[in-house]
Amino acid sequence: MLRNVTAGIDGSPESLAAAHWAGQEALRRGAGFTLVHAWFPHPRPAPYVPLGTSERGWAEVVLKEAVHSVHAAHPGLEITRRLVRDTPVSALLEAAGEAELLVLGSLGLGSVTGFVTGSVSHRVVGRAPCPVVLVRAGQSTAAEHLPAVDGVAPEEIPQTPFRAVVLGLDTAHPCDELLQFAFDAARRRDTGLRVVHAFRAPPAGPGPGPGAAPGPAAGPEVLAAEERAVTAVLRPWCEKYPGVPVTRTVVEGRPGAELVRAATGAGLVVVGRRTDGGRIGAHTGPVAHAVLHHVTAPVAVVPHA
Repeated sequence: MLRNVTAGIDGSPESLAAAHWAGQEALRRGAGFTLVHAWFPHPRPAPYVPLGTSERGWAEVVLKEAVHSVHAAHPGLEITRRLVRDTPVSALLEAAGEAELLVLGSLGLGSVTGFVTGSVSHRVVGRAPCPVVLVRAGQSTAAEHLPAVDGVAPEEIPQTPFRAVVLGLDTAHPCDELLQFAFDAARRRDTGLRVVHAFRAPPAGPGPGPGAAPGPAAGPEVLAAEERAVTAVLRPWCEKYPGVPVTRTVVEGRPGAELVRAATGAGLVVVGRRTDGGRIGAHTGPVAHAVLHHVTAPVAVVPHA
């Protein structure tokens, strides 16, 4: 089993936040830690490269500064640095093939400045063979914890309890990879797991389409059946991880919207991404796409068949 956490660096605040998050996660997992920075020569120097500095020279500075920043926060962490002459997407996908977890920075929030379609992170998260965690700029290690009580010094924040891990669950397509990741993340943080399952009531009328009538609100029988399905999916994992307290939310609604709502105050949100070898390009699915747009906490996207 691969034992390495890798973070991609590009000199942006969000990538530095991702590097710090990844460093802490590597310590938590007892795994190796690698920082990757890709650079690619252009006919003319890129505008972000200072005058008198080559593109490769500037790439070395960016990587060195990131290594120093993470090492200052985690002095005991051994950091492997990789400077790769390649396009960012290709370099990060290659790194993902050698890692158990890839961590990247994510840009903005909300419907206007949300997760940018076509960005490097978006293209990588839709194609990486391993789980990918997206981290916002300004996300700190302390943000994973509940607020400290009065009288607790800032340096004691890591001893305060972790915020819960939130998992979006589709009972029609449960998968071991997603459940394993979520339960293991909660176990490592000694925190609870909040499982959210949203479903849509079947439409009234002949079937889906422009002329179909909206479906009625789900009755108690439908809700009870959905709750039983969630319990059945979770039962073997609750037995495997008896120390992880699990709460369940089963609600009628749009899965993406309900998961975004439930993610308020979470320390980590976990969603799945179905893989399809016959398709080309980045595909995250509507639920993962909504979460990546609107959730402020780190988001783990776990590929599964």
